[in-house]
Amino acid sequence: MTYPGQVPPSGPAIPDRPVRRLGMVLPLLPLGTLPGYLLWGEVGLVVTALGLAALIGVGTRVLRPTARSGGFGGLRTRDDFIAFLDDCYLADRALQGGFACAVIQFDNAETLLDRHGRAIQSEVLQATGERLLSVCRFEDRVMPLEGGGFAIALAAQRRLDLEAMVAMSSRFQAAAAEPVALGAKRLFVTASVGFCLGQRSAGRSGAALLDAAQIAADEALRNGPGAIRAFEAGMARRRADRDAHRAELEEALDQGQVQAWFQPQISADTGQVTGFETLARWCHPVRGIIAPGEFLGTINDAGLSERLSEVMLQHALVALSRWDRAGVTVPTVGVNFSNDELRNPRLPDRLRWELDRFDLAPNRLCIEILENVISTADNDIIVRNVTELARMGCRIDLDDFGTGHTSINNIRRFKVHRLKIDRSFVSGLDHDTDQKSVVAAILSLAERMGLDTLAEGVETPAEQTTLKQLGCGDLQGFGIGRPMPFSDTLAWLGRHQTALHEGPRSGPRFG
Repeated sequence: MTYPGQVPPSGPAIPDRPVRRLGMVLPLLPLGTLPGYLLWGEVGLVVTALGLAALIGVGTRVLRPTARSGGFGGLRTRDDFIAFLDDCYLADRALQGGFACAVIQFDNAETLLDRHGRAIQSEVLQATGERLLSVCRFEDRVMPLEGGGFAIALAAQRRLDLEAMVAMSSRFQAAAAEPVALGAKRLFVTASVGFCLGQRSAGRSGAALLDAAQIAADEALRNGPGAIRAFEAGMARRRADRDAHRAELEEALDQGQVQAWFQPQISADTGQVTGFETLARWCHPVRGIIAPGEFLGTINDAGLSERLSEVMLQHALVALSRWDRAGVTVPTVGVNFSNDELRNPRLPDRLRWELDRFDLAPNRLCIEILENVISTADNDIIVRNVTELARMGCRIDLDDFGTGHTSINNIRRFKVHRLKIDRSFVSGLDHDTDQKSVVAAILSLAERMGLDTLAEGVETPAEQTTLKQLGCGDLQGFGIGRPMPFSDTLAWLGRHQTALHEGPRSGPRFG
């Protein structure tokens, strides 16, 4: 079987084709038995025929193992797969053509597992593996990868270049994208593909070639869905940098270098503190305080967002307990939860246990969820988790409201308590009529839905005054107070209360 646009392989190639060779030898079998018949008669004929048949059988077994042996449905084991790639390097010297390794990864693997469970995931993998086998040549190999996905070894052949590999990758994607029938339903998945041509691998071994294809697949997945990437040397350096950053961040999280800072929130009407938002800061031993914009992306890429959420939650609950012991009034503290954290089916139980451990009422904790999470969430576990947290009594804040496409139904479905108006709408609204109209519309919507509101990014007294006139509930921003470590919050609360008691002499700025 050849791919569209390719010529059939010729010359030395691996593995050998026993079926074709046997078909070429069988017609010559009578001729080979003729000398035996002439010398010894019928007995010689029988003995010669049996001997030739035995030799042919042994030869085909030596020349070629069964192509589809190993694994389920003909899929190969890792050791066998790498050994095959090693042989490709040897065969390619004689063929002077090309061979390659491709890695196929599902774009929505986590969603597939969360929504449908492992049994359905296994069915999808089984079906996809069989389809990939069906579009591969007899000479190629397919191997399932741990955690989902597949690797394909393309045996040595002529004219296997970059253009041909892109065409093959599209063919693999099409096979993976075919809907999988699950009873009366059909499940659709998409895949990204990374590949490496044998001559472009940094190391001349099967293991190095597979690793290069995996690096390219990871890059494709980062740029997906449905992306295709060819391996380049720069990819390996970038992955090495990410791995180094991950190790550094893991150490920072373990050693307490990543800490919670707190930004105050106040009532627009009374100026009283209504809560604090928990914000991450990396207290680097050499570089000093690093803002979240410089490391949150790396946290997400490294898969450490759930670990960061755990650290921020612990710091938030400890802060609430210490404020209570100090006799100051801080009604709530907000914590941002990542998608990974919200997908954890044990999240409600863990939060319930943590709140009990600190002897805190659930309504003291605000779960902050980005608007794009709600607007794109079709994940049953996320919906169920957020709904359960709201039922427990935790407050649900919809962060960066106005930047996404959240429907009213989703706001109701997620039991949102408060809309946090994004800072991009707040900046300059005191003199920009368009900005003012947008904020007024958001506030009107919130009022009709019975939701609280908070404006982010408030920086000037004029913005504070305008937001109060429009009916905004709470305010947050540099004009109120900058993020600060917990050790500075008690002093800030003292100064803020003093400013409130002094009244108009302090002016409209509370922070």
